[in-house]
Amino acid sequence: MTDAPLLRRLGPYAWGADGGLVLLVLCPAVLMQSSTEGTALAWGLLAGLDTVTGAALLLRRRLPLTVFLVVICALVTTTVIGAAHGTRLSSLASLALAVAVYNVGSRSLDGRRTVIALCGAAVVVAAGVWVNHVTARPDYQAGSDVLAVLATLPLAWALGNAARTHRTGLATAARRLDAMTRERELREQRAAQQERVRIAGEMHDVVAHSLTLLVVRAETLRARGGELPDWARPQIDGLAVAGRQAGGELRDLLRVLRGPTDEAPLHPMPGLGELPELLDRGRAAGVRIDARLTAPEELPRPVQLTVYRIVQESLTNARRHAPGAAVRVTVQTDAEGVRCEVENAPPGAPGDVSWGAGLGLVSMRERVEALGGLLRAAPTAEGGFRVSATLPLRGALLDAARD
Repeated sequence: MTDAPLLRRLGPYAWGADGGLVLLVLCPAVLMQSSTEGTALAWGLLAGLDTVTGAALLLRRRLPLTVFLVVICALVTTTVIGAAHGTRLSSLASLALAVAVYNVGSRSLDGRRTVIALCGAAVVVAAGVWVNHVTARPDYQAGSDVLAVLATLPLAWALGNAARTHRTGLATAARRLDAMTRERELREQRAAQQERVRIAGEMHDVVAHSLTLLVVRAETLRARGGELPDWARPQIDGLAVAGRQAGGELRDLLRVLRGPTDEAPLHPMPGLGELPELLDRGRAAGVRIDARLTAPEELPRPVQLTVYRIVQESLTNARRHAPGAAVRVTVQTDAEGVRCEVENAPPGAPGDVSWGAGLGLVSMRERVEALGGLLRAAPTAEGGFRVSATLPLRGALLDAARD
């Protein structure tokens, strides 16, 4: 088991941690060697051992079994050479072997290769003891000191294995948490989809049927236009057109609510090209409208739809809360982007003023902020009401324009 993905994520930090571990393992033996034996040969053997084991421990995450074999071979070799020349190394020189064994228990998952490595290490130790007894003086021959070093290795391996088991448990818990999170999100999506379908059904039953009935009755009146007064015919025509448009947009909205798998809307979403028709319907309903439309129709579709909805909602509010008041509509582009402003004069009868629940303003603000714009809506000093929106033409909007 290697930590190659972890090393790639941590980068120099992992190598720095390994370097610090090497220093902690090798420094005690260096500090204690002078009290054990300070000959040049002893220092040379210790330097060679530290060089080999230090370089090997730097690779402990990638090659745990190889590092273990290299460390035990280096330790046995230097010990045998030193004993043959009557030189001892500090007992703390075996710390590197304990770290290597811990590393095997912590990172090696291949049981067969681990057994082979342990057998190889046992052969190396046995060969070293035999060579030591053949070449060294009696007082430098291995004995209980070898057993003292080897006795700590099972504990080091057990600690490493416990660390690996702990990491495995944490990884398993993390995977279970991810699975539970995905399952919860799927349940929430299914619940939201079911709620959307329910809302779509209720909207269809309540609103769509009423709109259909309104259009049918308006068309019936149009068919009998000869019996109507002259002033009523344009009103009936506007009522029929508005009902058909609202019905088409409602059907498109219901398709969106039912789910993304439904077919695309049958009617194109309104934009700047439909603004003159919207203003004409407002004038036919008796609203005095002064319009200044200079923005090009090549703007991104999200911007056009937002501008259309702002003008539509503002005209509706003006008819509802300020009947008889004149309305000024301005849609133009400047350095900041697209600027849309709808301002109505004070209502003719102050007692009729009612600002309502403000849901239309909330919807307009959400649309504008979704495009990174700014919406201002407030009464004017003269007693009217002004809605002003600025929509930037950059970032995602420019991408939409290119599409």
